[in-house]
Amino acid sequence: MIVIVAVVAVGAFIGARYYGSSVEKKPVPPAQNNEALIREDSPTLGPADAKVTIVEFLDPECETCSAFGPIVKKIVKDNDPNIRLVVRYALFHPNSTRAANFLEAAGEQGKYWEALDLLFQKQPEWGERHGAPASAPKPDINALFEKYARELGLDLDKLNLATKSPPIAAKLERDRRDGVSLSVRQTPSFFVNGRKLTRFGEAELKALVGEELKK
Repeated sequence: MIVIVAVVAVGAFIGARYYGSSVEKKPVPPAQNNEALIREDSPTLGPADAKVTIVEFLDPECETCSAFGPIVKKIVKDNDPNIRLVVRYALFHPNSTRAANFLEAAGEQGKYWEALDLLFQKQPEWGERHGAPASAPKPDINALFEKYARELGLDLDKLNLATKSPPIAAKLERDRRDGVSLSVRQTPSFFVNGRKLTRFGEAELKALVGEELKK
């Protein structure tokens, strides 16, 4: 098992390669804040009236998202009740759409955050690994996700029905379009009160959150 500190360090390095050198000083225009940035049915952690809202576009199959997940959750916890987290999807990997369907279906049974934590934890089992050879064996996604559903105590019949439902497919497509409109090209991508984080890192995210908390 890889030590978690090493995983975070590698994940941060991989993500940092794709980010710019600064935080955008101008917020996303109000219309995008209300429409493309935050949707009322997106998974949310924290109070709706929080002073600061972090919007994260993530891919459940993204190694950097997995490594950075505990850091984001800690930022939210450390600033409770003044901060909330809103999750949006930017699905760039082969198995990520299947994973996002699983998450949304788990959310219908009240287990969204538990499912996200589990998929991140089990990502080496079901996800495509960065730099893995093309000849590497492909995981049995259906069998693995059924196992995860049992671990979470989910109703399998309801889960399977939900994962094939048009509303979830429409939601994922909407998130894709919103991400395109916001120029989301990598994961994770963060917006803090509408300001895009363009230099990836724990210190940079904390600094931007701190700026917004002081306003």
